[in-house]
Amino acid sequence: MSKVVNLGRVRKDKERAARRRQADANSARFGETKADRQARQTREVRAREQLDGHRRDRDGSDQ
Repeated sequence: MSKVVNLGRVRKDKERAARRRQADANSARFGETKADRQARQTREVRAREQLDGHRRDRDGSDQ
């Protein structure tokens, strides 16, 4: 004898799996954890500040 299957549960499980696959794809494509985002922003700020610190003035008064 075959097993009794609840078609509503099968449909919902299938939809959940599809949503999960889409979420995983979006995470890989767009996602960045909060810690990663903050670390990247910190690196960008430090690099920008370092670059600005080494910038020469255009009027020649940097001596």
